[in-house]
Amino acid sequence: MKRYRTVFLDRDGVINRMRTDYVKSWDDFEPLPGALDAVGRLTRCGRDVIVLTNQSAIGQKLISPQVVDEIHSRLAAIVEERGGRIRAFLVCPHRIEDHCNCRKPAPGLFIRARDELGVDLASSIMVGDQPWDVQAAKAAGCDAILLRADCSVASIPSPPGYTVASDLAAAAGLICGD
Repeated sequence: MKRYRTVFLDRDGVINRMRTDYVKSWDDFEPLPGALDAVGRLTRCGRDVIVLTNQSAIGQKLISPQVVDEIHSRLAAIVEERGGRIRAFLVCPHRIEDHCNCRKPAPGLFIRARDELGVDLASSIMVGDQPWDVQAAKAAGCDAILLRADCSVASIPSPPGYTVASDLAAAAGLICGD
C-alpha cells in the first residue's frame, strides 16, 4: 500500500463492538480484540489517527454530546497508555432523517478534517466496517479499507476501489507495511 499520512477510523465496529442499542456510556464501550494495540501500532509507524463517527444517538436524545466526549477522552487515554495517539474525534450527531452533509456516506467529516485539521485527503485512508464508510472516503478522495470479520486478507480479493481486511489489527499491518 502507498504511504498514508492520516488514517481515519470509524469507531463502532472498528475500535469497539457494535451495539444495536448504542454505546450510551463508558460501561457500554467494549474494545474489540487487538483494536487498541492496532491504534498504537498506527501511531508508532508514523500515521496520524483521527476517528470519524456517526453518533445518531445524540440526535435521538439517547445520549448527550458531553457523554460522547467523555467516552472519547477515556478511549484516547487508554490508547495513549498503549503507545498510541488519537489526534481528534470528529462526530456527526445527526439522525439519518436529518440529511446532513456530515453523516457518512456524505463526506462532511472528511471535509472538516481537511479544513479544521489541515489533513491532506489524497494521502489519507479510511478504515470502516460499513459500506457507507467506504462511500464517504471515496467521495472525499481517500482510499479505504473495509473490515469484514468473515474473511482473511489472503483468501478474499479486494473489490475495485478499496481493500478488505479482517479487523483493525490486519488493516494496521497493511497500512504500516508489515
